[in-house]
Amino acid sequence: MISLTNILVATDFSEASEVAVTYGRVLAKAFGSRLHLLHVVPEALALPWAAVTDGASLQDLQQQWERESQERLRQELPEALRADDRVLMVTRAGDPVRQITNYARTEKVDLIVLGTHGRGFVAHVFLGSVAQNVIRHAPCPVLTVRHPQHEFVTEALSVHASHAKSDAPPAPVPA
Repeated sequence: MISLTNILVATDFSEASEVAVTYGRVLAKAFGSRLHLLHVVPEALALPWAAVTDGASLQDLQQQWERESQERLRQELPEALRADDRVLMVTRAGDPVRQITNYARTEKVDLIVLGTHGRGFVAHVFLGSVAQNVIRHAPCPVLTVRHPQHEFVTEALSVHASHAKSDAPPAPVPA
């Protein structure tokens, strides 16, 4: 039997991440898991132009990015889930791969769900891949999803998942 106590969805607010949030929500509901939504903002002091900028301005900028991130995380969820104590909305600053994998370790995450952009080879070589590096360094399994793709998660499935008995076959989902 698979036991998922903590599911982490790392989001960059892209369409692929929206799909990942949907998967994470449905999986958390089906397994009765705690859902962690994580967004990583850049670290203002680490940016190349930080050396020529006022430190107080950078601190204000960092706080603004983190406030905006928290608001965007809230917008990712239906209102009913925003107040659910099993849903955590977290913002971290720094390198996305390091922050995602460290958070997963610290919070004993059982599954990480990530959206992937499916960039071409050239873009991947120059930009790298957060998803690929998270897969390499994660302390747990990682589910990657793309947009668009064949999506097997629907709202109807989410309703069925919460009512299905553990020994009963899943109810059919209308197309």
